[in-house]
Amino acid sequence: MSQEYPLLQAIGLKKYYSVKNGLFSPQQQVKSLDGVSFTLERGKTLAVVGESGCGKSTLGRMLTMIEVPTEGELYYQGQDLLKHDPAAQKLRRQKIQIVFQNPYGSLNPRKKIGDILEEPLLINTSLSKAERREQALAIMAKVGLRTEHYERYPHMFSGGQRQRIAIARGLMLNPDIVVADEPVSALDVSVRAQVLNLMMDLQQEMGLSYVFISHDLSVVEHIADDVMVMYLGRCVEQGTKDQIFNNPRHPYTQALLSATPRLNPDVRRERIKLTGELPSPLNPPQGCAFNARCQRAFDTCFEVKPVLKNYNGQLIACFAVEQDDGNKVCGLKKAV
Repeated sequence: MSQEYPLLQAIGLKKYYSVKNGLFSPQQQVKSLDGVSFTLERGKTLAVVGESGCGKSTLGRMLTMIEVPTEGELYYQGQDLLKHDPAAQKLRRQKIQIVFQNPYGSLNPRKKIGDILEEPLLINTSLSKAERREQALAIMAKVGLRTEHYERYPHMFSGGQRQRIAIARGLMLNPDIVVADEPVSALDVSVRAQVLNLMMDLQQEMGLSYVFISHDLSVVEHIADDVMVMYLGRCVEQGTKDQIFNNPRHPYTQALLSATPRLNPDVRRERIKLTGELPSPLNPPQGCAFNARCQRAFDTCFEVKPVLKNYNGQLIACFAVEQDDGNKVCGLKKAV
């Protein structure tokens, strides 16, 4: 079965929240996630990028079922993870784990590290206390923690060490998929590199697949195999890392990459400054959600919502890109 289906497949995932602005005001819907689809292969890293409020973290919480999708489908090796079935829920808990952004808030300050790491085993397995301790120490060694750390509390560790503990907790049930929600954004630059290298080493050693959520494209370029760019709850561009970084075609992707610092002057991009603020998900603009900030917007962009289309293996939702490709085809016909 694992050879016939992708490791993880999401189809049209949506998450809507009902909110009220006042006591007598009607309910409104916030479309935090509005139809996101992707596939994740074993041993690969899918990076999800975009500005704050684009729905990245909502997607991560839905993959781990911290939140339940409003609509959509989610499959692990062809098995439906959203059906109300105890076996499916157990499979999801074991095979999909999450590492949260803030290592200072994601660890219980009242528990010792050994208890934090053994808790997933206590809930999901029938291992003895000695067996749980043995597995916890083994995972600690993998992430660069020493045996004496087992009896210590979280406040006794640095930020980088706490994130290593959080990664170790995520690996306790031997998952296939780890959702990493901004796992290095709260760390110093020097520590950030250490944690990223650790994650890549663990991926190679254990065959892990990552859904790596980040707003830092320099980090994404270091770790990702595929990249999905999101804007206001929707995917606007998706492709391999090389496609996105070497040939970004959506105006929003181009703007994001132009803001990424580059040491090599030969690969620096001319800065594209986005004007205006991210639209409110309570009142998104008609047509393309990016139209008010896009320098290439024309009439169609304000009337019709673009859908993802395949351009030589690169998925893009943009009428300007569609127009560019149409002009190329017309030019070729005239030349012939």
